[in-house]
Amino acid sequence: MTSSGRRAEIFTGTGPDPRFSGSGTGDERRMLVDFLRDQRATLEMKCAGLSGELAQRSVEPSTLSLLGLIRHLADVERRWFRQVLAAQDVPLLFCAEGNADGDFDAAASDSESVAASWAAWRAEVAFADRLVRHAPHLDIEGYDSWRGRVSLRWVLIHMVEEYARHNGHADLLRERIDGARGL
Repeated sequence: MTSSGRRAEIFTGTGPDPRFSGSGTGDERRMLVDFLRDQRATLEMKCAGLSGELAQRSVEPSTLSLLGLIRHLADVERRWFRQVLAAQDVPLLFCAEGNADGDFDAAASDSESVAASWAAWRAEVAFADRLVRHAPHLDIEGYDSWRGRVSLRWVLIHMVEEYARHNGHADLLRERIDGARGL
């Protein structure tokens, strides 16, 4: 790999990066949704072309892995959109009382676990997208035991922040797996 090309070309090729193409002005909901969509796409891009390698841990004693991030973000999506905003009484998928780090600790490299983790993440993203699309406004609220009352606006901002932080982890994890670096 040479340093003459853009880092993003490793993942996007020489064409335009499909992310971050939303308008810089306009409707607040559209901008928040676009930023979250782009952060989700970044996670997928960082994991592209990998299967069992997704479970490779960062460095001892950490259990941080790309697959753990996928599982963690599936649970984060589920918590904020299903449990808090939609008030659904559903358990998290990978974490539980007594196993708060199940999203990372139990991330296994077999193809069934990888496929199930991606399917869970995609299902939670789809649910969240439907909820946001059908919400009458950004001020709808839900109750969270940690934050108290939160609005859809707050959740969308928090989700952008959550993905952005973890996409930074994903950058380093992917580079450790195969040297791939990108934006």
